[in-house]
Amino acid sequence: MKYLKLVNFEINRFFKLYMVLVGMVIVSQIAGVIVESRSFIKEANMTIRELGLTYTSYAEDYGSLSLGSIMRSGWFVLPIALCIAGLSFYVFFIWYRDWFGKNTFVYRLLMLPTARLNIYFAKATTIFISVLGLVGLQLLLLPIENKLFRSLVPVDLRHDAPMSELFTFFDGLGIIIPAHLSTFIIHYGIGFMIVFIIFTAILFERSYRLKGIVFGGLYCVIALGIFLLPFIIVIYQEKMYLYPNEMFWLEVFLGLIVTAMSFVVSSYLLNRKINV
Repeated sequence: MKYLKLVNFEINRFFKLYMVLVGMVIVSQIAGVIVESRSFIKEANMTIRELGLTYTSYAEDYGSLSLGSIMRSGWFVLPIALCIAGLSFYVFFIWYRDWFGKNTFVYRLLMLPTARLNIYFAKATTIFISVLGLVGLQLLLLPIENKLFRSLVPVDLRHDAPMSELFTFFDGLGIIIPAHLSTFIIHYGIGFMIVFIIFTAILFERSYRLKGIVFGGLYCVIALGIFLLPFIIVIYQEKMYLYPNEMFWLEVFLGLIVTAMSFVVSSYLLNRKINV
């Protein structure tokens, strides 16, 4: 229960900034569909009037408009990039705000009658919920944007692509929202493992100050080195010793080891090296 209260507390602290990111994504992408669609139709109508074409002949000569092409524009790319940058920044800010904020709030957190590792997990959970929330938002927006696009652009001037095909138009979206569940688990499993590694590096820095920067950097190198070891061996030996399926499960195993190692090291730092 105390862990859930900490999660709720951390989410409430991030809520206003998070709503700014959510609002930015919604407004920018919806506006992008409207502006790009109207701009295309305006240009098409001018050409059609000048050359006496039909919608069908215009589409054959000049091409039709698809939602996928709009998704490659800055209306979509920029808000997604800003969300990624904002959440990446918050991975660090969620810890350093407590140390450098008013009255060094972290010491009040550490004095709470709960396991200190709960603070670590609560902050990590906040990041995970925020990331998955934005992914869910994008999944909800795409059908709405597709319906809006179809209502704005005449059928003869547009290319209607199935939802699954839309992810192929914008490579970044295919990474954020993979088409297959297994790929989704791999992408976000690696992402969350990296968050735990960064959290541990931050705790090294907070525990040992200047030396902690070195220790934290070394920990990141060691952790990522363990995870990437099979690929390093393949590159060095120039030979693949495992089948792809075996390599996959080895990476899953190494990822779990690195994540567990981050938990153990972080628990030690929180309980033994960071004093109130």
